[in-house]
Amino acid sequence: MTDGQIIALAPARPDVAAPPVGTLSPPVAHAAVAGVLSAYPTPPPLSVDPVAEGLLNRGYRVTTRSGGAYFLKCYVDRATAGRAAITAQHRASAGLAALGLPVVPPLPARDGRTVTARGGRLFALYPWVEGEHRHGTDLDQPGCAGLGALLGRLHGALVEVCAPVRQPAGVLSADPEETARIVAELRVHAREHRPYGELDALVERRLAERLELLDTHRHRRPGPADAPPTGWTHGDFHGLNLLHRGGRVTAVLDWDKLGLHPVAEEAVRAATLLFNDRATGVLDLVRVRHYARAYRTTGAADAAQLAAAAHRVWWERLNDLWMLQWRYQRRDHRADPLFPASAGQLTWWCEEYEQVLDAFTN
Repeated sequence: MTDGQIIALAPARPDVAAPPVGTLSPPVAHAAVAGVLSAYPTPPPLSVDPVAEGLLNRGYRVTTRSGGAYFLKCYVDRATAGRAAITAQHRASAGLAALGLPVVPPLPARDGRTVTARGGRLFALYPWVEGEHRHGTDLDQPGCAGLGALLGRLHGALVEVCAPVRQPAGVLSADPEETARIVAELRVHAREHRPYGELDALVERRLAERLELLDTHRHRRPGPADAPPTGWTHGDFHGLNLLHRGGRVTAVLDWDKLGLHPVAEEAVRAATLLFNDRATGVLDLVRVRHYARAYRTTGAADAAQLAAAAHRVWWERLNDLWMLQWRYQRRDHRADPLFPASAGQLTWWCEEYEQVLDAFTN
């Protein structure tokens, strides 16, 4: 990052010309898995079972003849599957683990490397960590505070284990004119989609509403200098990337999106994913308040920075259409179930803006 540079970070528009991610990640052949595992000083595998595939990569649970278990990760997303990026993620996770944080670094192969190539793909092997995924609304108030404190400690530790950051001159926010153009395209796609179903009807209603919201709030677009400080972030901190066991977080998973962003924005964005009603998107502001107070206590951000972050994340959501771009422009439907709650949260947030801001800052 160069001094004086203005950077654009959010919302990231998907590559609508790309085919669905799923078409880029066919299952890994058994022989390829065996070849990858042979590079590691682990006992021979007894079974290899796919785990639920996320939106990016593929994973397998490997059980060995000695009874041990491992997680084999196959990197397939073009944005995160380069060797240099993966190696940087591995280096950061090892540093965080050394500082005592619940981050599990990958195991080295016999050659000492943590990235193994096979059949044109890259793999990493991890110890299997026991635990369960828990949504934030299932946690009690101390548990919500624990998540805020954990994220704050992670942000502080990333300063120690990652490269120094030069602050940009500014961070661009989404252009509502561009968003309105994309909305117009998506409305045509939704209207002409076949078979036309309930989701398409909902999309049409929500997109008409989005244009009204953009028109109402376009004067509130954040300026480049309004962003809180930029730093290293996990990039995808939410319930499916956290394992809980015995009342604590045992592992923060999936560091694929490790990168530079306004740090406090990750705290806000994570809260919108952790403490939302999964049907309506409405946030549990009591839980958000406990989480945010604990986050601020770590020194990762103060109230003013969280206020700026909350406004920028709200604006990002107002302009964010990636789920619909996946559905209609990439014909990738895996994000479809997320749309109703996401759209509902935005409408609610516009109505309850001051209450949401207060939950993050007081």
